Amino acid sequence: MKKLFIAALLFVGVASFAQDMDQKPAGDQRERMTPEQRNEKQLKKLTSELNLDANQQTQVKQLLADRSAKAEKMREARQANKDSGTKPTAAEREAFKKDMLAERDANDAKMKSILNADQYTKWKKIQEENKDKAREKMKEYRNDSN
Repeated sequence: MKKLFIAALLFVGVASFAQDMDQKPAGDQRERMTPEQRNEKQLKKLTSELNLDANQQTQVKQLLADRSAKAEKMREARQANKDSGTKPTAAEREAFKKDMLAERDANDAKMKSILNADQYTKWKKIQEENKDKAREKMKEYRNDSN
């Protein structure tokens, strides 16, 4: 009787674990959005969190579209390097890093000109929170892969 009870508990435990695994989407199974869809989703989120007016929404939408276009060009260039099998030199990596920092600073300045002081402060706080979340995900990813 005791063995039957233990076997039943074991079966229920394994079955519930298997169901949990089926319900969580893997990285490849998640919905892939187009850059336009991502921009719209981000615009809606910023509009609700920062209470953007129509003019601000238009400006932020344009900024997001510009950023997406630049990011896509960079992604294509990196993919071309990867496909050719050439690794960037230290100088190329440093130049890329400087370009990314300059792009971030330019984006920051544009957002500052679009938003009022309260909105900008709130936006910076959201940026920091997102950066922290990304760091945590990276830590989890590194721990899971080890």
